Amino acid sequence: MRNAIRFVAPLVAAFVVAGCSAPRAASTPTPSATGTPSFTGKTLNIVTGGTGAVYIVYGAGLADLLNRKLGTAASAQSTTASVDNMKLIRDGKADIAFTLADTAFDAVNGKGSFAAPEKPADAKVLAVLYSNLTHLVVKESGGINTVTDLKGKRVSMGSAGSGTEIIANRTLEAYGLDPTNDIFRERLGAQDSANNLRDGKIDAFFFSGGLPVPAVLDLATGTKIKMLDLTDSIQKMSTKYGNFYFPIKIPKTTYNTTADVTVSGVANLLVVPSSFDPALAQAILATMFDNKADLVKVHAAANDLVLESAVVGSPIDYHQGAIDFYKLKGVWKK
Repeated sequence: MRNAIRFVAPLVAAFVVAGCSAPRAASTPTPSATGTPSFTGKTLNIVTGGTGAVYIVYGAGLADLLNRKLGTAASAQSTTASVDNMKLIRDGKADIAFTLADTAFDAVNGKGSFAAPEKPADAKVLAVLYSNLTHLVVKESGGINTVTDLKGKRVSMGSAGSGTEIIANRTLEAYGLDPTNDIFRERLGAQDSANNLRDGKIDAFFFSGGLPVPAVLDLATGTKIKMLDLTDSIQKMSTKYGNFYFPIKIPKTTYNTTADVTVSGVANLLVVPSSFDPALAQAILATMFDNKADLVKVHAAANDLVLESAVVGSPIDYHQGAIDFYKLKGVWKK
């Protein structure tokens, strides 16, 4: 898996753009000679995440796939992930976004990071993609064995504007810690967090990602790490914030740790603006499912792209194009 992740680095570089002003898909498809919509040349800005994480790899692979199979002009934009991605959707600066289910719910319902004076996002989901797992990473020799041991420590809570930061705050609260006053907070992405832990500049870091997170995988090759158990946070978070969180294990074989560990999981969604062209939404889903093997080559998280689970677990409504697609496939039960 490590070799596969490194293999896609040139792909990521080719399809990731830095700015927020990338062109977006036209709202109306161009009919072909056969009457079937043609999406050749349609621009798509896919907003993803930061370096060392999963979204950016998956998103670059998706952009490449859509360009090859549909003839679109898609690109994957590197961002700080879920919160900013939903804001880009809201503000008309993105066409497709990777986001966490809890963040998507807040965005659509005007809660959390999207409470007034912020505006909610008008968005719909295309698919539930895979589960994110909350990594709370420490050095095995660092003397930190439980979440409460983080008091007074230097902890990266994820990038500002990320879904990781939301989950990290909620996790500390569930263990009776004040995320503002009880730790020395850093706001780093996956790669910077891994680098800083390795170099002794921080004591721990949170990251919410699919397995394996590239930055954590690389860190584990030269540094003996462990994941902290988060079992006691899951029900408390669900009770307070919504039924988004579930127990899930990080196997010890993932990062060569000494034991499996139970952490909080949350669904990853692929979302679009509510105004997104239904025919294009349907074509994107058909392309993804028909060419799943291509996405798996990019990242193992794509193994979880399954018709039956793609329609389960979203806290926001499905886009009409997605509903049409799933009805054709016989999996839409709502």
